[in-house]
Amino acid sequence: MGFKGFFEGGIASIVAGCSTHPLDLIKVRMQLQGEAPAPPQTAFQTLRPALAFHTTTGHVHPHMGHISLPPPPPPRVGLVSVGMKIIQQDGVAALFSGVSATVLRQSLYSTTRMGLYEILKQKWTDPNSKNMPLMKKISAGLIAGGVGAAVGNPADVAMVRMQADGRLPLAQRRNYKSVLDAISQMAKNEGVASLWRGSSLTVNRAMLVTASQLASYDQFKEIILEKGLMKDGLGTHITASFAAGFVAAVASNPVDVIKTRVMNMKVEPGMVPPYSGAIDCAMKTIRAEGPTTLYKGFIPTISRQGPFTVVLFVTLEQVRKLLKEF
Repeated sequence: MGFKGFFEGGIASIVAGCSTHPLDLIKVRMQLQGEAPAPPQTAFQTLRPALAFHTTTGHVHPHMGHISLPPPPPPRVGLVSVGMKIIQQDGVAALFSGVSATVLRQSLYSTTRMGLYEILKQKWTDPNSKNMPLMKKISAGLIAGGVGAAVGNPADVAMVRMQADGRLPLAQRRNYKSVLDAISQMAKNEGVASLWRGSSLTVNRAMLVTASQLASYDQFKEIILEKGLMKDGLGTHITASFAAGFVAAVASNPVDVIKTRVMNMKVEPGMVPPYSGAIDCAMKTIRAEGPTTLYKGFIPTISRQGPFTVVLFVTLEQVRKLLKEF
């Protein structure tokens, strides 16, 4: 069952990831709304001579007679508006920007977490009741998610950047040709360590998602079957998986917002990065945009997490049936 569990989970994850990729891309774009771009640093700003004028926000110059205010932030738009804007600007194909990174990410991250969860599930399931206690399900999810995220982080960074590239001005776009091109350029221009940028956030998010998603799916499925609400079939799988997707979205969205911003930040050689780490990013984000921004993109998150989880587990159950004889 060891290898079989990895294979089944990998197939189901790739199908689910590709089918819901447009929603994931829109989610990333929405999570980056309101993020202040890093101001360009010129030679005058870095030298800062003693008699240089200091610019201040909202400063009234005594001889100018007017107030200098920063430009207002762009209005935040919703799920449909973001999707329509992407289609209008770059075409329908732009909704699948970074899909090669999604395939690689699911092949590494999800295959690992799904397979490892099944191994732990077999070891920790009570042989008499054939059930595993909820806390053991959560523990298995935490372990499997953490290991899977560490393995798949390079593909995750590449996916976020490829999805976010279209929102940048043409001169600032990275224009990665594929996930392999993205990974090679990051390693060449920013160092190999950049491939694990935001890895602590990725691991934390993956642990939350896997523990809440896989554990809650098994738990909801057991409750439905034990209480005789439905038989073990498509209806049970859809109901349990959609409930699991909602739980996963609520648990992971705050970490997902910070992860997206840390991974997407552009670090120029010799320049100070916009964020020094996850905590710094969280504090700056909350200070600038308020605590509710941690649930920015929640509608597309649940709109994506729900269908993703349904497709994931329905496909997984069907693949298991097909491979049951092997």
